[in-house]
Amino acid sequence: MRSAVLDPCATSAGVVDPDEYIAALMSWHFSPETGSPYWLRRARELDFDPLTDVRTYADIARFPNVVDEFRDIPVEDLIPRGLHGRDREIAGVFESGGTTGAPKRFVMFDAWMEFALSWDEHHYAGITPVNTLAVAPSGPHMFGEFATRRAARQGGVKFTVDLDPRWIKRLIARGESAEADRYAEHLIDQVADILTTQSVGLLITTPPLLERIAQRPELADAIRAKVRFICWSGAHMDADSREIFRQEIFPGIPLKGLYGSTTILGMSRERDTERPDGLALFDPPSPYITFDVVDPDTREPVAVGERGQVVMNHLTRFALLPNNLERDLATKAESLPGTLGCAVADVGPVASFADTDVIEGVY
Repeated sequence: MRSAVLDPCATSAGVVDPDEYIAALMSWHFSPETGSPYWLRRARELDFDPLTDVRTYADIARFPNVVDEFRDIPVEDLIPRGLHGRDREIAGVFESGGTTGAPKRFVMFDAWMEFALSWDEHHYAGITPVNTLAVAPSGPHMFGEFATRRAARQGGVKFTVDLDPRWIKRLIARGESAEADRYAEHLIDQVADILTTQSVGLLITTPPLLERIAQRPELADAIRAKVRFICWSGAHMDADSREIFRQEIFPGIPLKGLYGSTTILGMSRERDTERPDGLALFDPPSPYITFDVVDPDTREPVAVGERGQVVMNHLTRFALLPNNLERDLATKAESLPGTLGCAVADVGPVASFADTDVIEGVY
């Protein structure tokens, strides 16, 4: 039987007792009645006992980063045995972007995805009903499903332009920049068909594609006339670009980012409070998802205000994904009161990761 403390709740995120939460989480994932076949098997290879040795959030650092193993694990092995009924309904099996090799696969449960959407709901208050245009990957990518569900919550219809981020990254890796450019412009042509003929109130896209959209005057005009909210995700946006979008190209239209990863089955949201330097600041839904920032060489935590590599944790009854070293650098920022880990700002890609050059492309 699960502890009630493990039930995700948007109103209580960050205010549960952290030690109670971690203890309940370990009991869930490492008890034969509730744990997944993967973690029950993997526990035998650990040099500690999660049930007795992991009692605080700091103890989570004892776990190895296991996400590379998710490239070939049968997804059935990732389903906790304790999930039943509504909790066991699966929203999809989603894959990482494949930037550093074969994609990793993760099971996303419907109840968790709905929580993640509700946690970010306040950003969209007051713009319902509106139609949504999502210029985002679908297929095995989590981003597309989030966009679909966000559109449904906005009470209008969803228009979509599909993109294949793996193909455009492959073109760039082969040095075929002209072909990659043509593919990106093909996407924007499709955006133009929708923006110039349909009512669109919410635009969901990636920063590189938003930049291309803005370069066409007729599309920038259409956004200024119709769109009431722009949500960006899937790639990084530097401070200068963010300022230009907000102040010069689309003044008066809220521009908010989401930063996350399929490997932690979710995202953080942009904090409403502005930093003095104008950088977007991202908070994850602690204690369910947490961030830390570490020195890339020593893997030791850096101080607030210092730059390092992002480490992400997914800590729910739906999945245990500890200590995932992301392919991102960020500046460590103070977390919100009562939350675990830290917030991050000025997120940008590392040059290489796992001996592979990092190519961001359009996603």
